Amino acid sequence: MSTVREEKKKTTKKAILQAAIRLFGKNGYKNTTIEQLAKEAGIGKGTVYGYFNTKSEILYAFCEDEMEYIHQQLAGKSNQDDPILEQVLTFFMAEFHYITKNPGFGRLFMQEMIFPKPNFQQGQQDKAVQNYLAMIIPIITRAQERGELRAELDPLDICGHFYALYLILVHSCYAKMTPYDQAETTLRRLFTQVIEGLQTHQTSRSKV
Repeated sequence: MSTVREEKKKTTKKAILQAAIRLFGKNGYKNTTIEQLAKEAGIGKGTVYGYFNTKSEILYAFCEDEMEYIHQQLAGKSNQDDPILEQVLTFFMAEFHYITKNPGFGRLFMQEMIFPKPNFQQGQQDKAVQNYLAMIIPIITRAQERGELRAELDPLDICGHFYALYLILVHSCYAKMTPYDQAETTLRRLFTQVIEGLQTHQTSRSKV
C-alpha cells in the first residue's frame, strides 16, 4: 500500500513540475498563478499546496531534479579516474540538455537561479548552490591530486572558470550564435583551452 501511495505522490509531483515548465515558459514566472498550475496539472489547488508552499519551491524542485539528472549522467558516462575534461564536459552538457529541453522555461530558470529575485527563498538558493558544488568540486580536487591542474589553485575559482564558459555557451545558443547541435563541440574547445591555461601557467612562470 505504501509503495502505491509513494508512486502516486511521485506522479503528482511530476505533473506539477511539468505544468510549471509549460506555464512558466509560456506565461512567465510572475504571471503564472497556483490556480493555473493546478488546472494545467489536472489537480486541485489544495493539492499543489500539499507539495509546494510557493512557486519558488517549484523552481527549487526543478533544480533538485536537474542535479539528480546530472548525477545519473556522470555515473553512466564517466568515472572518477577519467580526465577532468571528460568529467566536466559530461557534467555541464547534462545541465545544458536538461534546461534546453524546454527553451522558454530554461531561459526563465537560468534567470531566476543566476539573478534570484526576493521571491526565491535564500535558504533554497543556498542549498541549491551547495548541492551543485558538492558534485563538481570533488571532480576538480581529484584532478589536482592527479596533477592535471595546479594544486595551489582554489577549486572554487576553477569551478568559476568552467561555469563562466558554460554560461557563455548557453547565451550563445539562445542567441542563435551557436547551433544547439554544436554545443558540445564548442564547450569541449572552451574547456580544453581553460584547462591548458591552468596547467601551463606555472610552467611558464618557472621559465622566467
